[in-house]
Amino acid sequence: MALENAPDHIKLAVDLIDLLEGNQIQPQTAIDALKIVLKDYEKKLSDESAIEKISMEGSTN
Repeated sequence: MALENAPDHIKLAVDLIDLLEGNQIQPQTAIDALKIVLKDYEKKLSDESAIEKISMEGSTN
């Protein structure tokens, strides 16, 4: 599969790997940073879900 036809999350993963390797980031440093990013995006996703739920509850009243 050509990268241009790959799903967005695959393209992003490849870009992140290129960025980390290109800047010679140590593997443990990359993992530690990615854990922080993951937690941040999980929180954003949770916050968005909560906002949608509140919005839907408000529209049914």
